Amino acid sequence: MSMGYENVDDDFNTAGFEFGEQSIRMGFIRKVYGILMCQLAVTMIFIALFLYVEPIAHYAQANPWMFYLAIAITFVTLIALACCTEVRRTFPMNMIFLGLFTLCESYFLGTVASTYKAEHVLMAVGITAAVALALTIFAFQTKIDFTMCSGLLFVLLIVLILFGLMCAIFRNHYAYIAYASLGALIFSFFMVFDTQLMLMAKHRYTVSPEEYIFVALNLYIDIVTLFLIILAIIRGTYGRH
Repeated sequence: MSMGYENVDDDFNTAGFEFGEQSIRMGFIRKVYGILMCQLAVTMIFIALFLYVEPIAHYAQANPWMFYLAIAITFVTLIALACCTEVRRTFPMNMIFLGLFTLCESYFLGTVASTYKAEHVLMAVGITAAVALALTIFAFQTKIDFTMCSGLLFVLLIVLILFGLMCAIFRNHYAYIAYASLGALIFSFFMVFDTQLMLMAKHRYTVSPEEYIFVALNLYIDIVTLFLIILAIIRGTYGRH
């Protein structure tokens, strides 16, 4: 999910021109994916610890205040990174905030994963990895410019939220599966959208070369949201413990 992108045509002599340079563009992409891989590695370590080290899972479940504290810190750091340009562009402040966000989000995901069977979590991880890889390749290869569809994606997100509220009220099993499937589709589009923001010169909308933290954050959110949605679909299909 993305905010803060800019129109290349309106500011061609700054971000658009700079990103037209192949070396700058490739350096930016390497930096984004390097940060993203570190985030995902930390998250996988947390999930593995919660799945296979029972004392950690039991402690987390016996102390729910840590779970809610992690959620609160996640939201605060996310808002700071998304809304405050100085925070996400100033080193080392941007790395501190991103690291704190990643640790708290990883704790949240680990706690959630501990309530599922290990094989179901591993299945969700594998499916998420395959989908994310396929979407990334598609985003790099397709001639369709998804950065032009930000308005449509926002509308689809609102529809997903409203559909989720209806599912929470009526609690229908099949509606729940449909909701999770719709969510997976929408966040797949978001991932393609966020990936194409890195391609700069190939698309109408792009981001500043200083926004590597911002892009990595968006891609990380897309991937972990896909993971949670796929885990929800597996729960609806196979159940929990």
